[in-house]
Amino acid sequence: MQQSEKTLVSVLVPAFNEEATIERAYDTIVKAFEGLEDYDYEIIFSDNHSSDRTFGLLEKLARKDPRLKAIRLSRNYGYQRSLLRLYKAASGDCAVQLDCDLQDPPELIPEMLARWREGHQVVYGIRRSLQDGFFTAMARRVFYRFVRAISHDDLPLNAGEFRLVDKVILTELQQVNDTTPYLRGLISAMGFSQVGIEYDRADRIAGESKFPLKSMIMLAVDGVLNHSLLPLRLASIAGLVIGLLSFLLTFGYLLGSLVLGQEWPAGFATTTILLLMSISINAIFMGIIGEYLGRIFLQSKSSSQPIVQTSLNFTERKINPAGEIQQDA
Repeated sequence: MQQSEKTLVSVLVPAFNEEATIERAYDTIVKAFEGLEDYDYEIIFSDNHSSDRTFGLLEKLARKDPRLKAIRLSRNYGYQRSLLRLYKAASGDCAVQLDCDLQDPPELIPEMLARWREGHQVVYGIRRSLQDGFFTAMARRVFYRFVRAISHDDLPLNAGEFRLVDKVILTELQQVNDTTPYLRGLISAMGFSQVGIEYDRADRIAGESKFPLKSMIMLAVDGVLNHSLLPLRLASIAGLVIGLLSFLLTFGYLLGSLVLGQEWPAGFATTTILLLMSISINAIFMGIIGEYLGRIFLQSKSSSQPIVQTSLNFTERKINPAGEIQQDA
């Protein structure tokens, strides 16, 4: 009797200057699949143009294990765009994404697979506790709730990048060419059956965080702009309110001057303040509109897609320089 083919799981691991964690992450992922006899796996790393020994260590691991695959981008394209390249390189029946620092535990992969077998297309991790400082943890919680409140999509609370997605999601992501992707929101917005599992996020096993405050703020901006028109609507509402107030003030001035005979002071200071306020508000909301227009501009540039400089162990399926999957002839 012929043995049934095993289910292939793609484990996706983004990396940038992670020489201190690469080997331990690989070992921990391999260990997580021990005992899962019905599954085979591939581990795909994306090196976001590290300046340390990250890719050298990946080459070393890839030589001894063909199940480890890796792509190195030609420059640093940012976390979310390198992540999208990983999803496009996956060939499994499902894919699990986790960070190289092991703050998201690979030991939960069997539980994720069990929930996937129940029929869920997305299984995401819910961060029950965080190892960040009080201010950072609170900012994360507030941001998740804010984006959920203003978004038209059903975005889960306290969910990060740790998730399992079905092949149907991978197929949809193959068609995405967004230059400013926000993947956790994008995947949530696709619908299907999605379920969360709670876990406690651990400290980094080694090295330093590659996600400083600036990157967190930029990710927050992407989350808001990619899933809500609220900033543009605020601009419209503010314009209407200021216009109404200006009309009422003008009407009151004319009424007092022409009907009631009121002699108003010259009002130079008042006029100056109103002008400066109007200019400032216009500048703020022109900036918001500029953010949206800038994204349209970047989206229209095909050259802005990440370029794959080198790939390892992609034999049956090759990745061209534009990051697209090609089948061998």
